Amino acid sequence: MTNQRNLALVASWLVALLAATPAFAASQIASATIHAERPGAEIRPEIFGQFSEHLGSGIYGGIWVGKDSPIPNTDGYRTDVLAALKDLHVPVVRWPGGCFADEYHWRDGVGAERPVTINTNWGGVPESNAFGTHEFLNFAALIGAKAYISGNVGTGTPREMEEWLQYMTSDQDTTLTRLRRANGRDKPWQIAYFAIGNETWGCGGNMRPEYYADLFRRYAAFLKAPPGAKPLIVASGGYDGHPEWTKTLISTVRDNLGAIDFHYYTLPSPKRDWHHKGAATGFPESEWISTLVSALKLDVYLKQNIAIMDKYDPKKKVALFVDEWGNWYDPTPGGNPGFLPQQNTLRDAVTAAASLDIFMAHADRVRMANISQMVNVLQAMILTDGPRMLLTPTYHVFHMYIPFQGATYLPTELKTSRYRFGGFSVPTVSVWAARAKDGSLEYALTNLDPDQAAKVSTRIVGAAPTRVTGIALTGPAMDSHNSFDDSNSVHPEPFTGAELHGDRLEVTLPPKSVVVLTLN
Repeated sequence: MTNQRNLALVASWLVALLAATPAFAASQIASATIHAERPGAEIRPEIFGQFSEHLGSGIYGGIWVGKDSPIPNTDGYRTDVLAALKDLHVPVVRWPGGCFADEYHWRDGVGAERPVTINTNWGGVPESNAFGTHEFLNFAALIGAKAYISGNVGTGTPREMEEWLQYMTSDQDTTLTRLRRANGRDKPWQIAYFAIGNETWGCGGNMRPEYYADLFRRYAAFLKAPPGAKPLIVASGGYDGHPEWTKTLISTVRDNLGAIDFHYYTLPSPKRDWHHKGAATGFPESEWISTLVSALKLDVYLKQNIAIMDKYDPKKKVALFVDEWGNWYDPTPGGNPGFLPQQNTLRDAVTAAASLDIFMAHADRVRMANISQMVNVLQAMILTDGPRMLLTPTYHVFHMYIPFQGATYLPTELKTSRYRFGGFSVPTVSVWAARAKDGSLEYALTNLDPDQAAKVSTRIVGAAPTRVTGIALTGPAMDSHNSFDDSNSVHPEPFTGAELHGDRLEVTLPPKSVVVLTLN
């Protein structure tokens, strides 16, 4: 008996020792149920929207190089960037800001003679105004995106805003439409969305919500357009944990309010220290998980604002737009810090997927989200350097999620282990399911754990798929990224780690990965 007891103790000790070693580390476990029989809200394509501001090389050098540039271009727009954005199926682009919007006077950006101004918000550099109303709206048309205009409340007037809208949308014979035609555009444009100001709590005027609500009513009263051509009017809302903006607007503004915006940026710094946010590359695992913790707080803040909107607007007539979101790190050393350049890594891909999952979970109220920003700024889709261009890991996630544009939400229950490190804890797995417009079932899974694989067992109710295909994005390191010397280091590859067994789908997710499965 003593020998048997000793053998049992030795055996249990060996099992514990082996289980503690990385080579024998057990995969994390999760289980999910997709309810295909209970379809929900439409996932608006605009949830995958983009934001492009006059900031650094986001526009000049990123989108626009001018017709005389040696860089291959189409009427001044970079040909390579146009092609990449067309392939991304960009649904909407927000312009000209951001903080830049409330110092932007639209007449500076039309006609042959354009004044050179100063971009006081971003780097204190000259602004040529070479990229103005015509250039933006033509760009949106070239990539197949809806136009979202941010109007100037901070330094503008209701008349200036009304005249801009008339210039863009009127089909009547007026002095303004004659000016538009003289500048090369005969027919009016279709403006889908028009915001009255940006971040009026901060760079847009340091206002109180009550004061801005009065201004909104005043400005909105003069935003007139031809029948069928009036854009949806958007109010400048709150940020982070400040739902008082949403409450004030939804409870006091009765007319012309189509949507309220909300801004949230993810920082690695647990204390949200804007002076020392953290590096985009070469970061420790403690900043990997703190970035995830910060990103997932978005769900808490959205629920907070949505609860307020549901109280005053139970029929959900007013949308919530997340006009600015994404990861914000310390600027890449060596350049103008006001240009906000940063590298884009696998960490950004994982947080982008988790954030998009959150937006889709609230699709009945969240009907637009615009990541900051499209090219060369913050969590960009594309980086350029002279004639060179690369696609970032975040671009690839957005491309993988194209089937979710216009899809129908399918409720998904998830039970998952938690990934823990340094006192922080997040769910190991994030999942999302939808019925695509072509009838297929689309299933997105993200493993937030950078070290261990995750096994996800999913039961599918109300559908009987017989075939599964997939694509995955991952890399060897937490900061794996594409560079101009190796622009294809991180890219999606076919995924073979999924198997169907009747109504069960068994998936093994690699560490730090984003996977999208199509079930037919």
